[in-house]
Amino acid sequence: MKALILVGGFGTRLRPLTLSVPKPVVPFANKEMVIHQIEALVEAGVDEVILAVNYRPEMMEGNLAKWEKKLNVKFTYSQETEPLGTAGPLALAKDILTQDDEPFFVLNSDVMCTYPLKELLAFHKSHGSEGTIFVTKVEDPSKYGVVVSDGKGQIERFVEKPKIFISNKINAGLYVFNTSILKRIKPRPTSIEKEIFPEMCREGQLYSMVLPGFWMDVGQPKDFILGTCLYLKNLRQTAPERLQKGDNISGPVFMDPTSTIAAGCLLGPNVTIGANVTIKEGARIKNAVIMEGCVVGENAFIDHCIVGWRSTIGPWARLENVSVLGEDVNVASEVWINGSKVLPHKSISASIPEPTVVL
Repeated sequence: MKALILVGGFGTRLRPLTLSVPKPVVPFANKEMVIHQIEALVEAGVDEVILAVNYRPEMMEGNLAKWEKKLNVKFTYSQETEPLGTAGPLALAKDILTQDDEPFFVLNSDVMCTYPLKELLAFHKSHGSEGTIFVTKVEDPSKYGVVVSDGKGQIERFVEKPKIFISNKINAGLYVFNTSILKRIKPRPTSIEKEIFPEMCREGQLYSMVLPGFWMDVGQPKDFILGTCLYLKNLRQTAPERLQKGDNISGPVFMDPTSTIAAGCLLGPNVTIGANVTIKEGARIKNAVIMEGCVVGENAFIDHCIVGWRSTIGPWARLENVSVLGEDVNVASEVWINGSKVLPHKSISASIPEPTVVL
């Protein structure tokens, strides 16, 4: 069985992290974002994953090569010469997807959830129509395009940002299709949501299934942090043994075993710590992502932030309000960074009290 993951975007919303690596290989809970999806696909029976790319394919291939062997799955790179939207990449990969007549998965690489793909495939086969999409419930549907389905899941229509309540379900970015959908798509820039789905809906060929558990599009920093929080809360419920334990842990903390934390610091809730990180005494970290090779100095405070690879946070420094440090950033002692993005290889010696971008 095959799957296609839409990884072609430039990742501009997740800068400065994506100035160092393509967005799909930015680490989420200490593992490349796209690997969370690929592991779930393999568990659902997929043996070939097509990665639809147009940005830095050689770097993505280098980062993912080890996983091809580890997961016993074939990676095929389908490179766009121009951005093809969310449907065009399916047409570009048509020859691969039609090597057999089995259904295939399509995933948006920004989506994080529990990926119950076996259940999605079983439901798809049960109704026999051309496509099935996961939908997720939201509190304020007026911000989104909503999906209206009947009691059996058949989609009746899509409504963009409704003024009155019609539905609280939105497209979750995870699909399974029969190969017949490829007859609808031309190899040109095409939106699957705006051009292909409405046509399928009119013909009664598109169904929805409600996604259980958490869901988050992690394509921008504040949502990346929120998605991490939701992931860790789910981990606490489903696999608490994978979380860090200790007197200096408050709430879910996921830490690589090669990292060290001083006895006098306090971590949590909702913190991930990558490999070879050093957290020194008195540091306070919550709702944050600390990537591989970082050093957090004595009594530093980090809240709602992402600290990129091999960065150094000086003693008594304070980072908050969705600040994002790129790779190899050095923050001096007692510096305050408030809601700012710092590009890779910068040294910050003075406080940044107002949100900005440090070029």
